[in-house]
Amino acid sequence: MARALIGVIGGSGLYDMQGLSNAQEQRIETPFGPASDAIVTGELHGVPVAFLARHGRGHRLIPSEVPYRANIHALRQLGVRYILSLSAVGSLREAVRPLDMLIPDQFLDLTRKRDHTFFGDGAVAHVSMADPVCPAVADCLARAFALTQGDQSISLHRGGTYVCIEGPQFSTRAESHWYRGMGASVIGMTNMPEAKLAREAQIAYATLAMATDYDCWHPREAAVTAEVAIANLQQNAARAQQIAAEAIRLLGAELPQSAAHTALASGLVTPLAAMPAAKAAVIKPLLAATESPEVESAREEVEN
Repeated sequence: MARALIGVIGGSGLYDMQGLSNAQEQRIETPFGPASDAIVTGELHGVPVAFLARHGRGHRLIPSEVPYRANIHALRQLGVRYILSLSAVGSLREAVRPLDMLIPDQFLDLTRKRDHTFFGDGAVAHVSMADPVCPAVADCLARAFALTQGDQSISLHRGGTYVCIEGPQFSTRAESHWYRGMGASVIGMTNMPEAKLAREAQIAYATLAMATDYDCWHPREAAVTAEVAIANLQQNAARAQQIAAEAIRLLGAELPQSAAHTALASGLVTPLAAMPAAKAAVIKPLLAATESPEVESAREEVEN
């Protein structure tokens, strides 16, 4: 099984990772069934990377069908310590124009049907989600945007709240105005429970949210349709690839430490030895050493 340092989860319109060398498909067995698709591992800028199409290649899974637990568990088994989530969103703010990008620092989870934890059934943990986005990973994304898109007409917005709805339907106008009243900046259907599970798996997580539309709240813009959203997303897909590639280079060079990497040090309540054997087998990969030998070696090389 190939190891990876950085996981890239591609959302709508992003079904592969360009430029990977030594690419190979990995189908990882997890206690929660298969991931959304084969995970493609390889290297980019000399950094081991794992790419996963969130909805599967061909976009086969609605947001509620995405196997979030399997996806994150599989990436953790591969050794992933950082996740870049590339996600299409609707804008809930005038300033965030279609084709602009935003790096949220907060989430509102309004999903209802999804399994949102690895724990239960004899294992208890309560990880902190006060700051669900890793600031170091978010900073790498922001710097990558500046380095690759600085001369473009689109803007990057730092901070804001991503409200995650169940879908697959878009919002009603009343809901869209309600989300704006909550203070949300963008709306999507997939980053929860993904971010929660990444924290339970001790993986540092950040989202590059790509605005495709104004949802349906805007008094002068047409309400979102799948056709409009996909058309704008396709325009941003190449930009997202460039930004992700540069963020991978930065993360690989700097290997920032993250509070997420030790989330279970204080969050785990039930000792592994006290868990039922079957449950302990599920949780044990999440409790692996904070850093794999490959990452420890790379960190030593950077620091020396």
